[in-house]
Amino acid sequence: MRTTLTISDALDGRLRKVARAENRSYKDVVNDALARGIERLETAEAEPEYRVETGAFGLRPGIDPDNLNQLVDELETEAEPE
Repeated sequence: MRTTLTISDALDGRLRKVARAENRSYKDVVNDALARGIERLETAEAEPEYRVETGAFGLRPGIDPDNLNQLVDELETEAEPE
């Protein structure tokens, strides 16, 4: 089938470089690239969604979440040189 496509100059250059390096026709390289791209798109849709399992991480015993600002102030006071 014949069709007209607009291909960016950068992509055209890459396709022509591959065609020269592999001693293949431009048409074959373009068809191969399209076929590989379609395969990748089709398999990407079939892949399961990546999910991260989360866990409950609590504070250490003795740490009151309501007084975290006070804890920061105490740590800053201890770190200041006298």
